[in-house]
Amino acid sequence: CMVFAGHAAFAGDLDIQHYFDEGNTYFNDGQYAKAIESYSRVVALYPDFIQGYYNRGLAYYKAGKYDEAIADYSRVVSTASGNADIYNNRALAYLKKGDYEHAISDYTKVLALNARFPDAYHNRGIAYANVGKFDEAIEDYNRVIAMKSKDPNIFLSRGVAFTKKAMEDFRRACDMGSQLACDNLKQLSR
Repeated sequence: CMVFAGHAAFAGDLDIQHYFDEGNTYFNDGQYAKAIESYSRVVALYPDFIQGYYNRGLAYYKAGKYDEAIADYSRVVSTASGNADIYNNRALAYLKKGDYEHAISDYTKVLALNARFPDAYHNRGIAYANVGKFDEAIEDYNRVIAMKSKDPNIFLSRGVAFTKKAMEDFRRACDMGSQLACDNLKQLSR
């Protein structure tokens, strides 16, 4: 995620530029509540300034206010729908709040715009795994591994998906009367 910086087209309104720059400074210092206040002043004075909503969305996300971040990102998406980063940031907020179906939808849009976005594949895989779609999760993890195989977290995520998929099979076999499957299920459940 990136904070938009620089001089915006405010038709010479120094108050708006001041609040926008102030918000960026607060954001970069990790003072997200103050950044939100500054960006809120910007969008109150200049409601069509999309960068203000985008940056405020980033600050809301960092502050753990995912619904507010999603609302701001959605406003930005309505005017800049070809930007993969905006969908990615909104998907991250959906993922954090446990709204996996919306996260999957946004990550799919990210990947339609940029098929070489390994973090989007990894995070979509996490969302798929959380809704029990382990085959899809494993497929996404395999794509990430093909792009950047040095990240141990991807192998960990894929291993967890394989384990959960195996547990489903052991549970099904156990229900059908296989004692060996029941024993394996108990061992994996520890």
